[in-house]
Amino acid sequence: MKRIIALALLVACILAPVYTAAEETSRIVQTPYSEQKVVFDFYFDNPQKINTALYWVRSLINPLMDSPYEIAPEFLSIKVVIHGMEIVTVARKNYDKYKDAVERMRYYASLGVEFKVCGLAAQDYDYDTDAFHEFIDVVPSAITELAHWQLQGYALITPVVMDKIYSIEEIR
Repeated sequence: MKRIIALALLVACILAPVYTAAEETSRIVQTPYSEQKVVFDFYFDNPQKINTALYWVRSLINPLMDSPYEIAPEFLSIKVVIHGMEIVTVARKNYDKYKDAVERMRYYASLGVEFKVCGLAAQDYDYDTDAFHEFIDVVPSAITELAHWQLQGYALITPVVMDKIYSIEEIR
């Protein structure tokens, strides 16, 4: 009988946290973020994917500028290296087609985000240096540029932009 009681107590002790945990909820945690140094690697198979990738930039900047962090944009060092098919979005001749993305980039550039286009990719697309908007810097090579900034202590973020096949309402 003592064994059965002991076994029952052991099971109760093991299962008690499970039942308690099921009743608890999540909590907000304010990670102590500070000034950031980030380089984004934009390399997409569809020019339209730059729109989604720019939300990744926003998702870095907005929480840091908002309360409780309130980090001023000049204390953030953010680079975006462009070297995939999205290069066409920053060509001045394509402004009308990609106006929304360009104006978002121009806004981020006003906050200090630096946009860099790979010179090798520009050559592949037959773009001269003056083919791009005024907020674009043309660098010799995207890969070399990414390595350079990582060696300077920048965190690398490579947005993965997938095709959305379900709406939030369908899967929630």
